Amino acid sequence: MRTFLAVHRAGSLTGAAPSLGLSQPTVTAQVKALEEQLGRQLFVRRARGVTPTSAADELAARIAPHIDALADVTAGQPDPFATPVHLAGPTELTTARVLPALAALVARGLRLRVTFGLADDLLAGLAQRRFDLVVSTIRPRGRGFTATPLTDEEFVLVGPPGFSGDLRTAPLVAYAEDLPIVRRYWRSVLGTRPPAAPAVVVPDLRGVLACVRAGFGVSVLPRYLCAAELASGELVALLEPAEPPINTLYVVSRTEPCRPGPAAVRDALLADAGRW
Repeated sequence: MRTFLAVHRAGSLTGAAPSLGLSQPTVTAQVKALEEQLGRQLFVRRARGVTPTSAADELAARIAPHIDALADVTAGQPDPFATPVHLAGPTELTTARVLPALAALVARGLRLRVTFGLADDLLAGLAQRRFDLVVSTIRPRGRGFTATPLTDEEFVLVGPPGFSGDLRTAPLVAYAEDLPIVRRYWRSVLGTRPPAAPAVVVPDLRGVLACVRAGFGVSVLPRYLCAAELASGELVALLEPAEPPINTLYVVSRTEPCRPGPAAVRDALLADAGRW
């Protein structure tokens, strides 16, 4: 069961092996034996890693608290980092702000496993116990989550230096075809919809930033992501509304007692978020 849970959390037979102190063939054999004993397929093998079946998700939800509690007992405690902490969040924020905030914990022995993705998918993984904590761009619904406000991200309309064009005709660089961030800014600040489809779509805000810096057009970005470029003059804020659009970010856990490791990560993020 411990091997199964490690594979479920890692999403890979090979990835789970080091944390278990086992070889990959041994992990594979144990999972196969468990599948035979239960009479159910637990994982679908992919080119990269494995995907849990619904039976695996159900089993993980049932056994995880007990396996973790036994691990704490047999480890003798009180090592808060005896078990890796599985953290998930949006790619850009996690890379730029979340991970640097955890450097001191890693130096103290924290073992961290990080997953990137969209908020709805990550919250579903939290409910299925794939993750211990999720940094979410939306407030989760339901009684199974505890969501603590982390910080507010401010959105800013940016363009290259010297931009003097008409916003109604300027090429738009966007994260997705439906202009999710740009559309919200236009409606909130300008009271209208964006005037055109995006000229360039890059599914990573860091790529959007690079395109605007290169002169592709204009876009809307979280201020934390482009603060250095605004300070250096590589980008300029095209508007400075009195009340810019913001979005509250949350650190989310399951509504149950939090293990020491995830609790330490959550506390470190909350303490550091004031600088973001």
